[in-house]
Amino acid sequence: MRVPFIYIIRNLFARRLTTALTAGGMALVVYVFATVLMLSAGLKATLVATGQDDNVLVIRRGSQTEVQSGIDRMQAGVVESLPDILVGQDGLPLVSKEPVVLINLPKRGSGKPSNVVIRGVTPRGLTLRPQVHIIEGRMFRPGTAEVVAGASIATGFRGAALGETLRFASRDWTVVGVFDAARTGFASEIWGDAEQMMQAFRRVGFSALIFKLTDSDRFDAVKQTIESDPRLTLEAKRETRFYADQSEALATFINYLGTTISVIFSIGAIIGAMITMYASVASRTAEIGTLRALGFSRGSILTAFLGESLLLGLLGGVIGLTGAAFMQALSISTTNFQTFAEIAFRFVLTPGIVAAALLFALAMGFLGGFLPAARAARLQIVDALRAA
Repeated sequence: MRVPFIYIIRNLFARRLTTALTAGGMALVVYVFATVLMLSAGLKATLVATGQDDNVLVIRRGSQTEVQSGIDRMQAGVVESLPDILVGQDGLPLVSKEPVVLINLPKRGSGKPSNVVIRGVTPRGLTLRPQVHIIEGRMFRPGTAEVVAGASIATGFRGAALGETLRFASRDWTVVGVFDAARTGFASEIWGDAEQMMQAFRRVGFSALIFKLTDSDRFDAVKQTIESDPRLTLEAKRETRFYADQSEALATFINYLGTTISVIFSIGAIIGAMITMYASVASRTAEIGTLRALGFSRGSILTAFLGESLLLGLLGGVIGLTGAAFMQALSISTTNFQTFAEIAFRFVLTPGIVAAALLFALAMGFLGGFLPAARAARLQIVDALRAA
């Protein structure tokens, strides 16, 4: 015979205080575990969404970021002449030749300096980024010292809001617009006219080229053409792949650090669950003897007590995930280890994170309940009844 499931549920409700305390401890661990995974997922989602799958980004071979890259005008002209580049309505190829520079700006609240990406873009560069929309003010005029700031930069840094003035590259730049970038990495950048940026920073070459393919399936052929051309020392990546690579270092660090902390905290939760279950076995010795006398097997007793512990873990997991879900309303910013620039992103809860957190909670319940359940199953009927 098997112990009825309702019996397991009633035993948890009969000890409401200990159940709540044990489940609460597990919930805190699951909350930490889930929020760490949500941080990593949010960072990846922000950067991967920054790119378009049919856009190709070209940088100097061996460069890890656009800031490290350099492409001279001759090389840019060779790439621009490729036949697989989509032609715009003006009859010119959709190619944006962009300088990318890091500058230091003080944060609006604390005044502490942090790196911000300055990107020089062209009208075609704006066409290549359909997710970018002006939400305040207007777009900068080409050939002027005007810039537009991503929403995260405008709210987070001094001088970057609409109508304010930024000073960098020995010039004053007026912020004439604020743009939304649909929660992508572009929201953490400042954009201005490419040629003006080249002059201001005394650049003779570009940092990166971005272009749109006529056929996305032709990417491998285009990549081979660029990387095998002896005149070029460049490499090409899909824009989505490039930005996904930018998230790897920080996302990996967050995952390792968060998992380590969660495992350490989980030891305490497991011990708490184990103490709770041992106390339950001790207080229900006579009850266990009665169940055995009624014909319930050792395996049924083991399963019943282990089931209680697993339900405790599941309850803690659900509570912890519920708390973590509210973190999706928050946005944070940090320095990306790959680019050393400030990037803002949100917590993202995915089905995979939900599954991982619940499995983690059940694992804590199993480890905390197995030994007490085994003790309950090993009790002799005579000894258990005598304890009554």
